[in-house]
Amino acid sequence: MKTNHRLEGPSGAPVVTLTHPLGVTLALWDDHVAALTNRYRVLRYDVRGHGGSEIPPGPYTLEQMAGDLFDLLNSLGIAETHFVGVSMGGLIGMTAALTRPSRIKSLALCDTTACYGPGVRPMWEDRIRVAESDGMTVALVDRTMAIWFTEAFRSRQPDAVERIAAMLRKSDPRGYAAAIRAIGFVDLTERIGAIRCPALVVVGEQDPGTPPAMARVIHERIAGSELLVIPGAMHCAVVEAADRFLPALLHFLAART
Repeated sequence: MKTNHRLEGPSGAPVVTLTHPLGVTLALWDDHVAALTNRYRVLRYDVRGHGGSEIPPGPYTLEQMAGDLFDLLNSLGIAETHFVGVSMGGLIGMTAALTRPSRIKSLALCDTTACYGPGVRPMWEDRIRVAESDGMTVALVDRTMAIWFTEAFRSRQPDAVERIAAMLRKSDPRGYAAAIRAIGFVDLTERIGAIRCPALVVVGEQDPGTPPAMARVIHERIAGSELLVIPGAMHCAVVEAADRFLPALLHFLAART
């Protein structure tokens, strides 16, 4: 599997892997890298079906996605990494930590869930139907941005929102639908109790996609984890509230490197 990636920062420094949400690319993290590369080797990559990575036929599974991560680490000679994942990225991180715990040094799980639950199934099925029949429509992109960012942020930072909306518009609908099938219908709730690495659980206080209640489930299941609820942010809190998220992440990492 060809995985598009970027590796930046000092050789020999601890590795931090950044993984993006559904429908976008490693470029989500463009504005975060400078704050991390002073101290860390930063790996970003496009999840299968996204960006410049290969788009194999779907449906995908979280186990495949975690396998892609380990294949990439192997190809780069990276034995272990701290892992930061948003939404889909968080599900990949939890699966990776369960699959090969010795290789995941810590987890930062941002606006993600262990299980969306049956109430969200119709939304995911509609997203799959739209993507497969009509592609990445204006309505689909607009609905996503309305979940990811507060109205205030969309008004205040239109360029930042447009940069991310443009990634979503360019997303391959086949890869998008195949990835939904990996993340939309799983339930890791009981399994994640086996995760033993340090974990930071981050959620936007106003996140309607994976609300604080879902973050609290993860926090309660992963022993010793920390929970950060960011006021005034929605599903893409790592971007909307980067000024709150990055210091918290750096503090968390510094205690573990």
